[in-house]
Amino acid sequence: MTITADTRHLLALDEAAQDLLFREARTANAFRDEPVTDEQLRAIHDLVKWGPTAMNSQPLRVVVIRSDEARARLLPHLAEGNRAKTAQAPAVAILAADLDFHEELPRTFPHAPGLKRALAESEEGRRRTARLSSALQVGYVIVGIRAAGFAAGPMTGFDADAVAREFFPDGRHEVLVIVNIGHPAEGAWRERLPRLDFDEVVTVL
Repeated sequence: MTITADTRHLLALDEAAQDLLFREARTANAFRDEPVTDEQLRAIHDLVKWGPTAMNSQPLRVVVIRSDEARARLLPHLAEGNRAKTAQAPAVAILAADLDFHEELPRTFPHAPGLKRALAESEEGRRRTARLSSALQVGYVIVGIRAAGFAAGPMTGFDADAVAREFFPDGRHEVLVIVNIGHPAEGAWRERLPRLDFDEVVTVL
């Protein structure tokens, strides 16, 4: 689908920002040897932390892999096709849902003082909330990476349980997505795949 100028001007973001975040942004499979700094990672977080989550729960937790030692711990748990690009990426973010996010609710959702106790008694309810809101936050992180001028390479081809044991040994986190982060190298993109049109996706009642 090609978005026409008639729809682009209806958006609050200027066209360059629309392109940066969506139309020209691609999933990168190769990266240049340029660093992703702690300051840039902090800037991404300071932007995307404002995205909404259920009950302001903010259950996403992130481990950033940069060192060769940490990368060697991660690579064996990835699908073979994901290893080379992850070895090359300047930074790799492991995105996980904290199943005990309710411990922070007295601070993040203080106007519902009984909520922490209610969720403490419902493991399945906490798990559902953690998964849903963390999935929302994964989307925010990808857009935030693009907003910082980087390409994101999100992946789900890995042994999630093994990655969780390796990097979240408390057993209270579910790993959802791993994202390679960096400036794209030549040949980073595959051919652009088609998107479904408005009338195929949206029903207005």
